[in-house]
Amino acid sequence: MKKKVSVLLMCCLLFSLIGCKTETKIEYNKFSDSFFDTFDTLITVVGYTEDEEEFNTYFSVIQEGFRRYHQLFDRYNEYEGINNIKTINDNAGISPVKVEQEIIDLILFSKEWHTRTNSVTNIAFGPVLEIWHDYRTEGIDDPKNAQIPPMEELQAAVQYTNLNQIIVDTDNSTVFLPDKNMLLDVGAVAKGYATEMVVRNVSKKGMNSGIISAGGNVRTIGNPPKDKGEYWVIGLQNPDKTLFSDQQHLDAIFIKEASVVSSGDYQRYYYVGDQLLHHLIDAKTLMPASYYRAVTVTAKDSGVADFLSTSLFLLPFEESLSLVESIEGAEALWVMPDGEVRTTEGMKKMLKSHGATNQK
Repeated sequence: MKKKVSVLLMCCLLFSLIGCKTETKIEYNKFSDSFFDTFDTLITVVGYTEDEEEFNTYFSVIQEGFRRYHQLFDRYNEYEGINNIKTINDNAGISPVKVEQEIIDLILFSKEWHTRTNSVTNIAFGPVLEIWHDYRTEGIDDPKNAQIPPMEELQAAVQYTNLNQIIVDTDNSTVFLPDKNMLLDVGAVAKGYATEMVVRNVSKKGMNSGIISAGGNVRTIGNPPKDKGEYWVIGLQNPDKTLFSDQQHLDAIFIKEASVVSSGDYQRYYYVGDQLLHHLIDAKTLMPASYYRAVTVTAKDSGVADFLSTSLFLLPFEESLSLVESIEGAEALWVMPDGEVRTTEGMKKMLKSHGATNQK
């Protein structure tokens, strides 16, 4: 019996020593897939996993997460058994609406960051944005007869955009818009916020290396495989080029686990004559902001980056720069109307054009 125990101990010691000398190396393979049925944009997932089955498991979690958030944050469509942003808007001035915790969390998040970003991005700005949406839709459908909304109509609508009037009852999980003319529009934050929540969930389930690209929102997960370099490389859209152009990228940014979100005049727009009218509306002028062609933000949290990119786009440069410098961990790049590129000092260290590379 003693001999058997001794042999067993020797075998365990041998395997232990062998393990110290030759660590098991896990091979990670690259897989990707995409879908186009949420948030009106193409969502692409890239993942590094041991096999395709593992990737498909994570992809299903990601797709289902985006579908859920899309339905909850949708202000145009109803879904059976779900009270969403549209339900809240439909009941404005009528009664509070019981909603899922995700909607409560989004509204509270938006209120907090409204205060922290000079109050320029406002989810209660729906009455004004609805007018612009309707005119933009008509202008795209019938370009020859495209029009700019009358200022009188916009000024009448802005009277119903007070964010502080949104009543959130956290104890009873209800949201109430006390005036029938109020309208929530969470477009400035919903996609980035949803992306962050989806990433947190799939990371908990084991995904530790990948990228989710949701339109102008990119969120990396963990680090790339060691043989791919130290950083993820994200191309920044050139506002003067189409997605199908040979020079579509303005620059490349090198990041670790973080978000890259861009807002620009090239995403949703229409023309009235030769005048381009995009979807980012300045609350002071009630017209599309004209300070920049594009703004890109990096931050750890995709919801913060999304909210911040819109806010920076709506502010003159000195105010915009001061704001981003006040947010810990956030950096920004601005493309001015004449094409000049300006950046925070921290952003320069991440850009290929300023010498950043994929190595430490």
